[in-house]
Amino acid sequence: MSEVLIREMRDEDWEEVQAIYKQGIDSGTATFMKNVPDFEYWDKAKSKIGRLVAEYEGKIVGWVTLSATSAREDYAGVNEVSIYVHEDYKSLGIGKKLLQKVIEVSEANNIWTLQSVILANNLSSRKLHESCGFRLVGYREKIAKDKHDRWQDSILMERRSEVVH
Repeated sequence: MSEVLIREMRDEDWEEVQAIYKQGIDSGTATFMKNVPDFEYWDKAKSKIGRLVAEYEGKIVGWVTLSATSAREDYAGVNEVSIYVHEDYKSLGIGKKLLQKVIEVSEANNIWTLQSVILANNLSSRKLHESCGFRLVGYREKIAKDKHDRWQDSILMERRSEVVH
């Protein structure tokens, strides 16, 4: 396998990012979103830091972003992680590279806690997060319906920085 480049996302990457996001939505295991939002909505919802893509042979094959969990200043160091990998490139370590890099970026920006809300049936995402130091901190039963109108449970995982206190 050629080298996977992890770099900051550019606005012109949106079309490929959007296509990967749609795969996640369609899977029914990645998100409660029912449709891919337009760029303006997505851009407002995501932090400007920690927007990374994985590029392989000139193609975007994964992405990760951070989002503030609260507008309160007290929680400025707590962000939520969203991570998606193209279905044709799963199990190649791309998700782990993206997650490790966003952890590095988050700590460089004084973020002390990263959290992820993961659909309970998404075992691969849970394993990925565990491999990068996240731990299970909560479980919510039938919290929302997915795109296919099925109730889903979710788990909350978090990673506390050992660098930012």
